[in-house]
Amino acid sequence: MRAVPRWLYLPAALGITVVLLPLVAILVKTPWGSFWSSITSHDALTALGLSLRTAALSTVGCLVLGVPLAIVFAHNRSRILRVARAIVLLPLVLPPVVGGLALLYVFGRQGMLGKQLHAWGIDIAFSTTAVVLAQLFVSLPFVVITVESALRTVGDRYDRVAATLGASPARTLGRVTLPLIGPALASGTVLAFARALGEFGATITFAGNLPGVTQTAPLAIYVDQIDDPAHALPMSVLLVVVALVVVIAVHARESNRQRSLVI
Repeated sequence: MRAVPRWLYLPAALGITVVLLPLVAILVKTPWGSFWSSITSHDALTALGLSLRTAALSTVGCLVLGVPLAIVFAHNRSRILRVARAIVLLPLVLPPVVGGLALLYVFGRQGMLGKQLHAWGIDIAFSTTAVVLAQLFVSLPFVVITVESALRTVGDRYDRVAATLGASPARTLGRVTLPLIGPALASGTVLAFARALGEFGATITFAGNLPGVTQTAPLAIYVDQIDDPAHALPMSVLLVVVALVVVIAVHARESNRQRSLVI
């Protein structure tokens, strides 16, 4: 273990406190006596079930679109693709509400595509489909950046070996490249799912807050916080636990991957 200046431990401890203290406050204020009844109520289960379904669908979309994007970005560094990469990663720093507004102006009834879709009897905004699109918009960069980083780390030496043995590009992708980046692909999937599960801003702007249709768990927490703050805490704790499990799972995979590389 490399030595670090001792004074760094003070700001590091403060950083941990900034993150930990609000979580401890939630745990302290949670009405544990009614915790189980709160998270198993009809409204809570409906919101949580919708969140899980839409997050799963958007995660599948992230894999279908994100993996090809990551492969293209990792193997081609042209100026046009660098610009395209910046655009794809923009939701990482873009305010979610702005993303929801942008989606609304594309798929809303008066949007660029939404106007024609509405004429065909298809309305996307303020529907469950809008929830999936909003989650896809904010989660896609997590798959792209994770898989792309793994591809750049692995390099193309194994691809070249497979090519010299007569393997086609498609066969090389399926039999060599994807298995090599399996842990990174799993990490990107988990991160995208967690981001989709916690999405709020783009969802409420583009999909609205209709119970049973677009009201996901974060939106239900928002409504409960306005009506009865104590009632919002059990669901908040549940989402904190889910997020913690995700972080631990990703960290464990990264640790195992680094250990295997050392061995």
